[in-house]
Amino acid sequence: MQYGLLVMGAPYSSPAPHSALRFAHALLSRGHQITGVFFYHDGVHNASSLMAPPQDELNLREAWAELNQQHAVQLDVCIAAALRRGLMSESEAQRHGKQSYNVAPPFELTGLGQLLELQQRADRLITFA
Repeated sequence: MQYGLLVMGAPYSSPAPHSALRFAHALLSRGHQITGVFFYHDGVHNASSLMAPPQDELNLREAWAELNQQHAVQLDVCIAAALRRGLMSESEAQRHGKQSYNVAPPFELTGLGQLLELQQRADRLITFA
């Protein structure tokens, strides 16, 4: 079965991202596929390369990146929600005249159309908020 995940909770202030990550690993271990993950609302903070949790805690950004590397799971970040919250890619930083950026591959800034495509491609879209 094909699953899509919608993550709307911020890392370290909501259990949603960690629950979504554990759910993804459970699905994959049972032979299912993850069509993609869409980060929306405060969930966009999962894509920030500036997170620096203590060494004894899970680095959620790196854990999502590892999921992408091991299983080719697409990691889309809502561009409108990200820009509102100060997250941007290198190209968006240049476009808006900012000196730095904090969203880099494997995360990709995309529009809400990607969420609709994810919903259409997946058999199930599970929301973690």
